[in-house]
Amino acid sequence: MLKSLTILLAFQALGELLSFSLFPSIPGPVLGLIALLAFFFIKGGVPADIQSTANVFTANLGLLFVPAAVGVVVFWPVLAEFGVVILITLLVSVVVTLVGTAWLLDRLAARFMPGDVSEAPKND
Repeated sequence: MLKSLTILLAFQALGELLSFSLFPSIPGPVLGLIALLAFFFIKGGVPADIQSTANVFTANLGLLFVPAAVGVVVFWPVLAEFGVVILITLLVSVVVTLVGTAWLLDRLAARFMPGDVSEAPKND
């Protein structure tokens, strides 16, 4: 498990290095995961020791929510005062994101895909 944990942390560090030096707008963990995915493609799959370590992490994934729960408790007075505003802001941002994504997908599909993909096929 120590070897596989070292491999995972090495890809995390590689991602941080790439983010710092070449791609500052992309988070290091994302670049590390992309590099890890490329490593898995080169190896032809996920090695068994890394798979078992990943299974341990995913089995204990709930522990990652503890800091968020502590934050809710610490900032409860702020949430009580501005909760409605935060909720409305979140709902509006989700709707704007969904509509914007759908609009962009429709535009890109119309531009790059042959035929009219925005309408259902017609039965003549």
